[in-house]
Amino acid sequence: MRKKIDIDDFDRRLIDEVRRDNQQPARILADKVGLSVSAVLRRLRRLRAERVIIADHAIVDPALTGSALTMHVLVKMRQAGASVMDGFSRTLSSHPEVTAAWDVTGDDDYVLKVQVASMQEYDRFTRRALGEDRGVYAFKTLITIRTIIEDDASRRPLLD
Repeated sequence: MRKKIDIDDFDRRLIDEVRRDNQQPARILADKVGLSVSAVLRRLRRLRAERVIIADHAIVDPALTGSALTMHVLVKMRQAGASVMDGFSRTLSSHPEVTAAWDVTGDDDYVLKVQVASMQEYDRFTRRALGEDRGVYAFKTLITIRTIIEDDASRRPLLD
């Protein structure tokens, strides 16, 4: 287990800002959090080195990249044994349609975020990724009507 990293209010404000937009120049971040540019750069280096900031990501508009349909798929496994669960978890990365996945508690074992261009593509995905996997007992699909918030950290509504 990793040890907890001590972060102060400046670090928290800096983290909030880079979660909203990691492309902000250091001088803008410095103004927003009340530090010098060199202090911001030093803190960002430390937060990345200590793996508080794990990665920088872009939120891409799926409609513009040919993946306009988003489904959340609840997957129930036949057995909850480690080898079955680990095997399924490993195979998820081989399916580019799966853009996020969570191992969860409750009636279902996994929640998958699946992005595709059409219902036909989704049908092919489910047959290949879920129907052919002997460990999968059942799955339920929730079709996203519209995205309200894409990233919990930014809390920016994406409504038109």
